[in-house]
Amino acid sequence: MTNNDSTRNNKQLVDTFIQELFTKGNLDAVDRYLAPDFVNHDDPFPGAPAGAEGLRIAAAMFRAALPDWHSDIDQLIAEGDLVVERFTARGTHRGELMGVAPTGNTLVLTGIQIFRVTGDKIAERWGRLDDISLLRQLGLIPA
Repeated sequence: MTNNDSTRNNKQLVDTFIQELFTKGNLDAVDRYLAPDFVNHDDPFPGAPAGAEGLRIAAAMFRAALPDWHSDIDQLIAEGDLVVERFTARGTHRGELMGVAPTGNTLVLTGIQIFRVTGDKIAERWGRLDDISLLRQLGLIPA
């Protein structure tokens, strides 16, 4: 496999994982796409456990509160075994989220994630989400 093929495959793996887990709500994507020793350097959401299980819980929480939640990739860049994703996710607030009753409003979350791919699995994740904006949208902190 050439370096271009490997880079293309890594980008496809990350895109498929994100779409399966966050857009389709398929919680089994955690088991299929993450390495058994997966390390999540930044927990996906406050209070979520470390590692792969934290991603599964975050996805389940968002899908329960925002059933039409979907993640759109704004940029997907790869070099070597690293893939960087800049995304915008959104959905309609139809269930309780972080203690906030449904508002019917569209909530938007942006962020950047870096994934390290080993073989055909995601081995590591670093991420920064715009939590402050989400908390403002939920009315948990002042605008």
